Amino acid sequence: SESVPSDEEQEASDTSPTDATENDEVDVEDKPALEAAEGDGDSEAPLPLKVIVLLEKANLETVKLGKGPGGNYQLLNCDDHRGFLKKHKKDPSDARPDITHQCLLTLLDSPLNKSGKLKVYVRTARGTLIDIHPDTRIPRTLKRFSGLMVELLQKLKVRATNSPHPLLKVIRNPITGYLPVGCHKIVCTYNCDKLVNVREHAKEKAKIAATSSSKNPCVVLYVVGAMAHGKVEEEWADENICISEFPLSASTVCHRITSAYEEVFGIV
Repeated sequence: SESVPSDEEQEASDTSPTDATENDEVDVEDKPALEAAEGDGDSEAPLPLKVIVLLEKANLETVKLGKGPGGNYQLLNCDDHRGFLKKHKKDPSDARPDITHQCLLTLLDSPLNKSGKLKVYVRTARGTLIDIHPDTRIPRTLKRFSGLMVELLQKLKVRATNSPHPLLKVIRNPITGYLPVGCHKIVCTYNCDKLVNVREHAKEKAKIAATSSSKNPCVVLYVVGAMAHGKVEEEWADENICISEFPLSASTVCHRITSAYEEVFGIV
């Protein structure tokens, strides 16, 4: 028989001790660890602007398959667990970890991230908040990514081999506790009347950052829904925007955001 772990088993806590094994499906670039969303930028006049992306409502749910010690935990997905979904009357569209996988590949492989200008967080549909280190190299295949996420949700931290710093870790909610004062919080949604050109939007934020008298950098948070269907609503958001007149995949939205800011920073 199959069973879903309780909410208590899924609950996040950044205080739980954990160490990754040598089989972690994660890698780190050969360079010093970057602080969250920090980088040198242009040496002459770095633009005091940073970008944060929150992948919201990510379908990352573990299920136990099999009885007793022989059972194992897997990341629920609509392709491999059709019987489980049908038995427990779950919507297959709510078992799409591939969406989060695609988004993380797009974000962490982007020149914006590699230049130290991007910070990424993930919040699951069950409310678990995950901090993604900028140096993390996400596994290329969904199978290996699923194994990594199962380990993370069970151990709450994943480290690189021979590194004291966790690359992935579960942290306490809410996300607003990790945002600097003055951070402009934006939800990207198709269900919105405010249509904007994301490149012009990024240039506008850069202009505000360049003319700001504050010593702290200007920080912009974009919330992107990492689910197949539905609407993201955040009561703490400053505004909702739509970046295309057509429905876009979450990965495409992430690509548009990173590309717009790469142009603003002059990152090739």
